Amino acid sequence: MPVIKPTCVRDLKLRVNLADVVSRVVTLRKAGGSRLKGLCPFHNEKTPSFHVDSDKGFYKCFGCGKAGDIISFVRETEQLGFTEAVEAIGQRFNVEIEYEQGSGPSREERSLRQEIFEIHELATEHYHQVFRGANPTGDYLRRYWVEQRRFTPELAEEFKIGGAPTGEDTLGAQLLKRHFSEDALRQCGLFFIREHSALTLHALRPRFRGRLMIPIRDHQGRVVAFTARQTELTPEDDPAREAKYVNSPETPIFTKGNLLFNLDRARTAVGEGKPFVLVEGQLDALRCWSVGLKTAIAPQGTSITDTQIVLLRRYHSQVECFFDSDSAGQKAALRFLPMALKAGIEARFLRQAGAAKVDPDVLFLERGLSAYDELKQSSLSAMAYACQSLLPDPAGATSEQKSRAARAIMELITAAESEVAQSEFLREAAGHLRIATGAMARDFQQFKTHRGRSPVAEAPNPVVRSDSPTPELHLLMVCLHFEQMGRPISAVLPHDWIDISHPAGVLLNRFLAEFEHASWPGRDHLDDLLETPEEKALVASLLFDTPAFDDPHKVATEGLRLLRTRALEPRLLQIELDLANHHADSKSDPISLLKERSELQRQLRQPLAIPLVV
Repeated sequence: MPVIKPTCVRDLKLRVNLADVVSRVVTLRKAGGSRLKGLCPFHNEKTPSFHVDSDKGFYKCFGCGKAGDIISFVRETEQLGFTEAVEAIGQRFNVEIEYEQGSGPSREERSLRQEIFEIHELATEHYHQVFRGANPTGDYLRRYWVEQRRFTPELAEEFKIGGAPTGEDTLGAQLLKRHFSEDALRQCGLFFIREHSALTLHALRPRFRGRLMIPIRDHQGRVVAFTARQTELTPEDDPAREAKYVNSPETPIFTKGNLLFNLDRARTAVGEGKPFVLVEGQLDALRCWSVGLKTAIAPQGTSITDTQIVLLRRYHSQVECFFDSDSAGQKAALRFLPMALKAGIEARFLRQAGAAKVDPDVLFLERGLSAYDELKQSSLSAMAYACQSLLPDPAGATSEQKSRAARAIMELITAAESEVAQSEFLREAAGHLRIATGAMARDFQQFKTHRGRSPVAEAPNPVVRSDSPTPELHLLMVCLHFEQMGRPISAVLPHDWIDISHPAGVLLNRFLAEFEHASWPGRDHLDDLLETPEEKALVASLLFDTPAFDDPHKVATEGLRLLRTRALEPRLLQIELDLANHHADSKSDPISLLKERSELQRQLRQPLAIPLVV
């Protein structure tokens, strides 16, 4: 397999700003100096502990311990190999990738995921050209888009709206001509293919026919699936003919519960006073976008999931929900609420005062963006919405009805992890339900007691953090941040003093050998010396941190002393035991033991001298 030149990797790291890569996944805010921070993409959190240092080119999460550089970030977040990650960064930022063998990887050497991404980009363009084409399918779909859906041609261009042909489709032929692998064609979700049939053009039966095609993109803007809207062109023999909307099946790049429609665009528009607007369907989100409401997002035809909530929280903590005001919309809202509270999302519910039923698509089509301002004015908080849904008429409700509603609200409130938040929600809910706050608070305490504690979850594997107080780690920190100290340390530290049972010891041993042979490449060019993901994460973490000491010589001397003590004292103790238990039949020579003890004691007393480096 072709190998990317090390010089190319170094050039990539210099030319591409880490923050530009991370900000595609995490909303970053200034944290002082060259550092930025945001919510960690590797674990669920409410308070940002994920830091990026653009000058150093490293990231580190102080919550879960993850650390790395631009390449490891792309590898972790996109599940790519090293070569694929470098190629992906190069493609996005127009950096040419150079290979040792002078050529890029062949089709067979690309990952299955990468192939399916490419297939979807080609399919998007193919369907879009069908939509734009001067043919019966294109003519009909453009009329349908403008006259029936009442969207503009410009919006179709912006979102690459497409059309699936009713008859013969050339997409399969295009993909076969480009020599995509059989696995990629079988698993891309665009075709029906019999399990054991040979992969011929005839075997590639299009999944979508005679439908309006809406590309679904992940939060990075890559097309991963399609939603296909039924039209009059949809053939009678379509297996899903009666379904208004058909989504792509789940594939290696698409899990419908893991992404939100339009998040790739909306995440760049949210901010102070601009929360996400959660609507029920893709066309609702497109309608919002068409009138200027750029923060609208929608789930993929299913109830919103915890994964989607966490994804939202990564970019913004405020969400306005605008669901249809029918019973289905109300149920969707009540399913959303506990997940939102648990994730620390501040949710509000948009509604039109005096309207029994509101359809976002119709409302914005008729009244434009001005309708959004009116909706905000009559919006309800999470507790107000829940109370109104559970007890529409608190004034005329019986005590039993109030009690049932209160219990449901208490169940909801327990989803919030903060006791302060629970207290505020309880006070607000009591007011909406017209129940005395004190009485509801007492009932809530009883409710939590009777509910019992949740089973204690199995403790996760401990995170190996870079602040473990080992001498090897301190010396590694000195060598990385004060590189001039590496050669003097290597001159006085025997390698057998180093504990190589953990990554810090392995790296210290390896780095000192480089210093010893005058082949140290410099801390910015360590890729060839780092062999495992754990080693790369440890070095990234150490380089990210600023040393908490001003005198590296003092720290190195103390580290050497600790290593010497750890290496010599066990033998000294064993000698003392052997001498104490010595008898005539002992094989050990007491004179030799006394000499060895004396030598070890001398070594332990001897001051350590590391040459000072100016």
